[in-house]
Amino acid sequence: MFVLIVALMSISLIGIVAVQLFWINNAVESKKEQFKNDVQKSLASVSETIKEREEYFLEKKYEGIIKNTAIADEAQIKNFLFQEIDTATKQKFSYGGTILEESFKMPVDFLDNDTIIQKRLTIKNDFFQSKVIKGADNLFSSVDEKRYSFTKRLKSIERSEFAEIFRNINSIRPIHTRVNNKELNETIKVELAKRDIYLDFKYGVYSKDGLATKLKSGYYTVNKHKSYKYPLFINTNKDIDYELYVTFPSEKKHILSGIANILLLSLLFIIIIILTFSGSLYQLIKQKKISEIKTDFINNMTHEFKTPIATINLAIDSIKNPKIIDDKEKVLRYVQMIRDENKRMHSQVENVLRISRLEKNQLEISKETIDMHDTIDDAITHVSLLILDRKGQINTHFEAITSEISGNEFHLTNIIVNMLENALKYSEGPPKIDVYTESTNKFFVFKIKDKGIGMSKAVQKQVFNKFYREQRGNIHDVKGHGLGLAYVKEIVEKHHGTVLVESEKGEGSIFTVKLPLI
Repeated sequence: MFVLIVALMSISLIGIVAVQLFWINNAVESKKEQFKNDVQKSLASVSETIKEREEYFLEKKYEGIIKNTAIADEAQIKNFLFQEIDTATKQKFSYGGTILEESFKMPVDFLDNDTIIQKRLTIKNDFFQSKVIKGADNLFSSVDEKRYSFTKRLKSIERSEFAEIFRNINSIRPIHTRVNNKELNETIKVELAKRDIYLDFKYGVYSKDGLATKLKSGYYTVNKHKSYKYPLFINTNKDIDYELYVTFPSEKKHILSGIANILLLSLLFIIIIILTFSGSLYQLIKQKKISEIKTDFINNMTHEFKTPIATINLAIDSIKNPKIIDDKEKVLRYVQMIRDENKRMHSQVENVLRISRLEKNQLEISKETIDMHDTIDDAITHVSLLILDRKGQINTHFEAITSEISGNEFHLTNIIVNMLENALKYSEGPPKIDVYTESTNKFFVFKIKDKGIGMSKAVQKQVFNKFYREQRGNIHDVKGHGLGLAYVKEIVEKHHGTVLVESEKGEGSIFTVKLPLI
């Protein structure tokens, strides 16, 4: 179930994150496409505006010449008549048109000794409609007539012919003579602003052969992969003469800023989901681990209590034996055995309760000025008999100049005893233990070094965890509940100090405790 839950949670997390990233990517791509369309529309308007502006000024220029010219170089008149008669209704409709076509030869200022022919077209329209009215009551028939006429210029035809002529003529002119940098820059800026694009841009105009022209922003060099292009002038054959390239240095920032709120919100939710999942997974693994550790702890404690309880039962049964109850010496020996075993169980229970009170901050630690050298000596005295029993030795190397700290002597003595007992437990053969002290400007440091079995890197990371004991199979050759070093760490931290371990498998261990000086 644990593996299944983790697998389902992982699949769900990956799916949610993937969907979020998919929508974020879609939003970015959509914003890019919208920006691209807005830019293309703006460049199309720029091209159209420049073309119309050029044609307008040329038209105005030559319009003035036509107006100031009294007599055309050539002229011809075209007449046509359209007439429709309905005999049934006695109606007649007539339309007559007269077109005056005048041609003016005008010099072209940018071509040597050449002229163009500009036409002026004037049309006169005459409309005539008549209807014979005759009824039963009318003795005489009458005629209903309508007649009107008007004259106008055919400017649209003139303009199209004019534009066609100058489109061909202008195609051979250098583009910088047709439009200048300032005009092009302002036109681009205005057209972009119409679509709410207020970004800095660089531009350049290139010929159809890919050659740069004088129309560009400073030292602009086109990057065709990062630029937007649009034809600037198209000739009569629909061929592109020039292309306008525009680049936006801050395009990515602009696109992301448009969806910044949604993007940040999505990223925030993704982070929350990942953190929640990680936290949940961590708690699951932690609870599973705690469950396993507690099971081991209960099994180990049961094993630890089984021996003293069995010893106490045997001692009580022995005392009850009629042959022994009258032997005072044997009774006292069995009573002492019961007391020792009881004291041992009490000590183990007290260790568990002490750790529990420390975790709940129910253990009050009163502090006073103590000399750590004296405290270490006192702790060594507590384990001296155990050292002698194992035929081992403890060597002290007190090199600390200052050894007075603010602390609780009882608990500090206990943690030193715990570390010394650990050094004894995990030493094969006669134990050899060295205790070093030194002092810095702010800290008193002591180290307990042994030549025991040592521990791996993995064990070192967990050795201060509550209930943790190195897995050695179903072997109980080393007694304990995995609480001693957890107690050491708690007491050291209560004194605002730190404890760490250095060890190599088969080489022994060094426990270092650093406590602040007064």
